[in-house]
Amino acid sequence: MWGPALYPSGMPVIPTAAASKALAERVQRESPDSHLRSADAVKGYRIEATDGEIGHVDGFVVDDENWSIRYMEVATRNWWPGKKVLVSPSWIKHVSWTDSTVYVRLSREAIQTGPEFDEGVPITREYEDLLYKHYDQSPYWIHEVQAPARVLP
Repeated sequence: MWGPALYPSGMPVIPTAAASKALAERVQRESPDSHLRSADAVKGYRIEATDGEIGHVDGFVVDDENWSIRYMEVATRNWWPGKKVLVSPSWIKHVSWTDSTVYVRLSREAIQTGPEFDEGVPITREYEDLLYKHYDQSPYWIHEVQAPARVLP
């Protein structure tokens, strides 16, 4: 009925109790502080400012040239009046994977009064200048090495 194989290849493999126990032990041994997470898994994490909770992670902005996470989208709609603002990953103090919380080095007021982020509008250098000035931070592009200009013959 299954052809020359001893087991049907199209049928799902049902894990045994021993295999399930081994998997559970491996998961338990793994550090809860692993730094590798899916971006989708971090969406919804609470944002804890230096002086209290301010919102949650709503998404990420990825640089399409070098594939780095440039900003974390913070939804402050739990606070009146709510909006979405951007926070640079360099402003994160630490992440508690067990508490699903991102701790940032910014005050609630700074985040609340930050420049609003509109997903439908491209991020320009002018917007980034405004963002970094508001948070009183050094812009990332100051520290990036620029490729030398090519001189054409």
